[in-house]
Amino acid sequence: MKFSDQEKDVIVNKIQGYFRDELEQSIGSFDAQFLLDFFAEEIGPYFYNRGLYDAAALLSDKMDSITDAIIEIEKPTEFKR
Repeated sequence: MKFSDQEKDVIVNKIQGYFRDELEQSIGSFDAQFLLDFFAEEIGPYFYNRGLYDAAALLSDKMDSITDAIIEIEKPTEFKR
């Protein structure tokens, strides 16, 4: 997973804020960056894949809706589906 420098800065700040607010510990920028790199490499693919599965399910539902809409406007013929 690749992040822009701006994204990295925001995420590192969020990691530092989490450590400060929730764990009552301080973490330096270097350590927060290292933690970000670890999560991006080791945990990120799980989130990425979940996003793909969710997107596929959404597209499948939309395709079903489109198919139903097409069937509703079909004109009657002597051929049956």
